[in-house]
Amino acid sequence: MAALLIVAHAPLASALASVARHTGLNPDAVIEAFDVPPGLRGLDEISERVRDVLVRMNQPQVLVLTDVFAASPCNAALQCADGVSVRVVSGVNVPMLWKVVDHVRDPLDQLVAAAVAAGQQGVMQLSTPAPQVQPRRAAAHDQNHAQHQQ
Repeated sequence: MAALLIVAHAPLASALASVARHTGLNPDAVIEAFDVPPGLRGLDEISERVRDVLVRMNQPQVLVLTDVFAASPCNAALQCADGVSVRVVSGVNVPMLWKVVDHVRDPLDQLVAAAVAAGQQGVMQLSTPAPQVQPRRAAAHDQNHAQHQQ
């Protein structure tokens, strides 16, 4: 079973961890969060803190979810990941998180694929602006009213 570490700009990681625990989807899931506070002295310090959390977790497999690709939380997580037992996925959202929590028993490669798919599928446009329908006045010579919008 993979553990989950959420690394994001403060206070997003803790908030997402709370959302993950709130669902009750998998009460056995190991979920940790590291909120990157403003004012840390660069990427090395953030990476050191992420590494400390990973060591404290002491799990054979960890999926790290980060908020924004190429931002400090993501870059720090990438410095700590070995690509085998610790993998990183950026762009975390709630659908991704719920899918991961529900499937932590899957092999890590499948868990990564499920996280990415759920994250993408969870983003959709649900409504569009109403069309501006304004009837045109029929010309006096238009007996069929062909200029009216339908």
